[in-house]
Amino acid sequence: MQVLAQERKVDPTWLHRHVPHLKDANASLTSATCHYKPIFGEGADENRKLRSVTRFGEATLDAHGNCQNSLYDREEEIYFVVQGTGLLQYGDDKHPVRANDFTYIAPGVKHSIANNSDQPLRVLVMGFKIPTRIALGAPPASPKIVNLDDVKEQPVDGHPASVLYKLMIGSRGATRDAMDDAYVVTSLFLMDFGPSGTNFPHHHETAEEIYLVLDGQGDMVAGSGMDGVEGRYPAQPGDAYYFRPNCTVGFYNQNKSGAKAHILAVRSRIPLPEDAD
Repeated sequence: MQVLAQERKVDPTWLHRHVPHLKDANASLTSATCHYKPIFGEGADENRKLRSVTRFGEATLDAHGNCQNSLYDREEEIYFVVQGTGLLQYGDDKHPVRANDFTYIAPGVKHSIANNSDQPLRVLVMGFKIPTRIALGAPPASPKIVNLDDVKEQPVDGHPASVLYKLMIGSRGATRDAMDDAYVVTSLFLMDFGPSGTNFPHHHETAEEIYLVLDGQGDMVAGSGMDGVEGRYPAQPGDAYYFRPNCTVGFYNQNKSGAKAHILAVRSRIPLPEDAD
């Protein structure tokens, strides 16, 4: 008698996307002049693996274009302006934004973004689900908008001095970041790697993490690899990696004189069993 093996797809420990190769898709914010390229989460493949991340993608607005209004009762969002200038609609007010600006949008706030220039506007959009057991406070009356150039670069305890950090957004009650307002996001930060620099491969047992290579080249560490310690993969600008909880994560910059690499990273805590909806 012939025995057929059952097929079962195993969930990946990490996901990789090369952003320039991705296609636009419809999402809650898209319009005729606002185009969204999903990287992870809403609109992307294999989004069911994500536990706290609802969306991570890039919105591109045509000249004088507008995105649809969004309002999420139990989601927080982060916008990071990659290129161009525009207007952030936050509640009933509008606030100017420019390249390298970032802002936190609390749950319960109606918001959108518009391009008020003749050039394209590109914005990274990040969304995170907040478990129902977490009590929400009243959202700020106006958003805090900070430019990355105004955030100091510094070392972080436990990591070598060959990589410096700009600590952008952290958890409510923290004091080390440019803004500390998030419920689920524990850290949004920029890493600046010097020649042969590394942040030491490591794990986060109760957090998901996303790395986006902005510039430079090196080796991304994702998972344990053949040696059971670290899997290393060539990385270039536009590479994005999603890491499940307890996945080995890290980066090695090139060992060349003058070689630099910058990675934008965001980490969010997963709902523990007592947090689950």
